[in-house]
Amino acid sequence: MTSLRLLPLLNTLLILQVHLSNQLEDNKIPPSLCTGQPGIPGSPGVHGSPGQPGRDGRDGRDAAPGEKGEKGDRGDQGETGARGLTGDRGDPGEKGERGQDGECAVAPKSAFSVKLSEGRTLPLTAGEAVRFDKIIFNEQGDFSTETGRFTCKVPGVYYFSVHATVYRASLQFDLMKNSHAVASYFQFYGNWPKPVSLSGGSLLHLIPGDQVWVQMALSEYNGFYSSTKTDSTFTGFLVYSDWKNSAVFA
Repeated sequence: MTSLRLLPLLNTLLILQVHLSNQLEDNKIPPSLCTGQPGIPGSPGVHGSPGQPGRDGRDGRDAAPGEKGEKGDRGDQGETGARGLTGDRGDPGEKGERGQDGECAVAPKSAFSVKLSEGRTLPLTAGEAVRFDKIIFNEQGDFSTETGRFTCKVPGVYYFSVHATVYRASLQFDLMKNSHAVASYFQFYGNWPKPVSLSGGSLLHLIPGDQVWVQMALSEYNGFYSSTKTDSTFTGFLVYSDWKNSAVFA
């Protein structure tokens, strides 16, 4: 009777043993059967080596353009760089068109020299120009034998000289510029048996249109004389021009 009551219990234990054996074989023991105290925290592990670089992400979509910023301040000027090497010589260019003719490079000229003819009747009235009537040189035609006057065409500085032979009377004359006496000359004649000379000269600055001549100062002092052996002359020439409109004289 007792053995029959223990038989179900033995069957139960046998089934439980088989069940536990299967769990042990599968390493699936329930935690409730093996619960212990938490273990001591382990020491930190060794720092791992860097991982491989990740792949580039996909390009983002373009955003709307931003507003233009304000102009920045000008930066400081940089230092001058070293001078570069001289480049190769370029090919010759095409020949240009011919330019206009330039001003003449010939210097202006003005000169004359005249004298009295033999036996020439001289003006006896004071204030009249002495009309030297015989041309020695007058290439530019600036002196007039009809008026006895030189007329300036080229502005500049001129030199004028008068050489007079005095005979049979005393002589006094003026070198005139535009009706103004710039120099006066006098020679007294003392009834000498031979002629004497009276000479003088002056530098004058003239502009175009100015006139220069020799003028009698007193009617009674008119001893100009001319013969085959002696002359009375009037000479003038340009020393230098002050023409500003030509590159030659700048």
